[in-house]
This record gives sequence, structure tokens and C-alpha cells, in this order.
Amino acid sequence: MSLKKIVLATSLLISACVLNSITTAAELSPVFLQKWTLGAVSHWDYIDVDPVRHRLFLSRGDHVQVLELPSGKPIGEIAHTEGIHGIAFAQDLNLGFTSNGKANTVTVFDLNTLATKQEIKVTGANPDAILYDQHSHQLYTFNGKTANVTVIDVNRLIVTGTIATTGKPEFAATNEAGKIFFNVEDKAQLHVIDTTNNKLIAQWSLTHCEEPTGLAIDIKNARVFSVCQNNTMVVTDAKTGAQVATVAIGGHPDAAIYDADTATVYSSNGEGNLSIIKQIDADHYAPAVTVKTLKGARTMAMDKISKTIYLPAIIDEQFTIMSYGNK
Repeated sequence: MSLKKIVLATSLLISACVLNSITTAAELSPVFLQKWTLGAVSHWDYIDVDPVRHRLFLSRGDHVQVLELPSGKPIGEIAHTEGIHGIAFAQDLNLGFTSNGKANTVTVFDLNTLATKQEIKVTGANPDAILYDQHSHQLYTFNGKTANVTVIDVNRLIVTGTIATTGKPEFAATNEAGKIFFNVEDKAQLHVIDTTNNKLIAQWSLTHCEEPTGLAIDIKNARVFSVCQNNTMVVTDAKTGAQVATVAIGGHPDAAIYDADTATVYSSNGEGNLSIIKQIDADHYAPAVTVKTLKGARTMAMDKISKTIYLPAIIDEQFTIMSYGNK
């Protein structure tokens, strides 16, 4: 076969793969299912799903509201979490944690009863993202106002260290094998922590990215997805720090999710849509498919068993959760 024919055949094969991925992404695109109205408007940030107990946890300014899934029935609250940003789960210890931005504390609670067990003072100001790493049995809070990370031993429930960063840390993810990745919003960087010694071991520039917030990880292929305020998702090689792809997404993104079952990345965008990106392989991604949501629906959680996505928004001056999935 001539070189020209080989190039043409290769191009046709790549085009076919991309078209197939676009079709698959469209087929996987969730549709609006229902909404749950939960009372007066309050500040909110992260939300998360407890897949073991089938519960949705909502940060509501000074408390956590907990809903039963899939019914949406309110089943409890965790009080006195002033300025709460995030929620994390340690399923192996039956513990949950909240990052309380105004109180500069972490609330520890029982995952079964939701009863508060302890409050831990962090070593910084405005703990924002919070992440439990089961591999090391350590909890990390990413402190926005002091550009550092607090490390907590969850077996003893005590602070064991502080890690300095170069700027404002945002969302984080673990590879479940000794490395934690997090965006640095004001520096457009991706940092890496070695959990064996809690040292910062890499500071990678996120080229083509402005103010990265949401972050997700593909553990199998060692790829990290950062969503950025310039309508871009950047894909980074988690082993080398090399940037392998960029994909156009919606405006004002805040959260990102990677679903390994379907090889799909989701970005929730505050302008009022959800970007859905099909992964062709580790270094290639189809153009995003867009699903309309509501303006302000910038954070999300996903039940990866039912493939249902939950997004908070304000509707008629009421705090509302919208769900999207397959009918």
C-alpha cells in the first residue's frame, strides 16, 4: 500500500472513531428527570453522593442537608458547619468529614447516624476542597486563604502536617496509589503530593488554562482533567505532567467528574449547561456534547451506579436539586 493510501486509511479510521465517540456521548447524555425543592435560598458549594448508603449530601452554608436516594426525601442534617465547602467519606472507618470555611475546622461525623463526633482545627484559613485518601488513611483540606494543605490522620483524628502551595488550592483527586493531584486556581497549575511523606513533588503549569477549578481523574490511564474558566478542559498525563489534550467546554465551570464505566468526562458549567466529553483513548477526546441545565448550576455529584447526576440551582427563589439521567 502506498504511503498516501496508508495516511488516508489512518485518517478515515480516526474520523470513524471520533464520529462513533460523538454518537456514544450523545447517547449517554442525561436528560432531565426531576427536581426537589428544599426551601429558602442558601449558599452552597460541593455536593456528594454516599454510594454505600444511597444518600446525597448538600453543603448549605452553615449545615449539611442529607437526602435519601433515589426518592430525594430529607433524612437528616449535620449542624454547625459554618461556611461549609465540601464533604468527604471514609467508608472503611464509617466516618464523614466537612470542611468548614468560616470556622477553619473539620467536622467529623458518623456516616450511619450523621451524629457529630469531633471538630478538628485546621492549620490554615478557609478550608475548601476536602479529600480522604484511603491508601494512606489520611484526610486533606485545601485551605484557600493561606495557600496550604492540612493533613489529618483519620485513625487518630489529629493534624499531622501542613503542606505549602504556591497559590489558592482548589479541587483535588487521588490516584489511590500514593499520589494526590490538585488545581491551583490563581496560578493555573496542577500540583502533586506524595502521601508517603506528604511532600509536594510536582508543580506543573496548565497551559491554555485560566483559573482551573474542577478536577477529575482517570486512574487506569493516568489522566487528570482540569476545567478552566476560559471554556477549556485540559488533560494532563498524571505521570509526566505533559499536557496531552484540550477540549472546549461551557462557561463558568466548577466541578468535573470522570465515569470510568463509560469513559466519559462531565463538566458542570455555571452559565447553564453540562459538557459531556467522550474519551476515545488516553490522549484523544471527542468534542463536547452540551446538555442545557440552569444558570448557576455549577457544582454536581454523580451516582455512578444509576448514572444519575445531581445539580443544585435556584428556581423561583428556592434552593432546588435537579437530577439528570437515563429515563
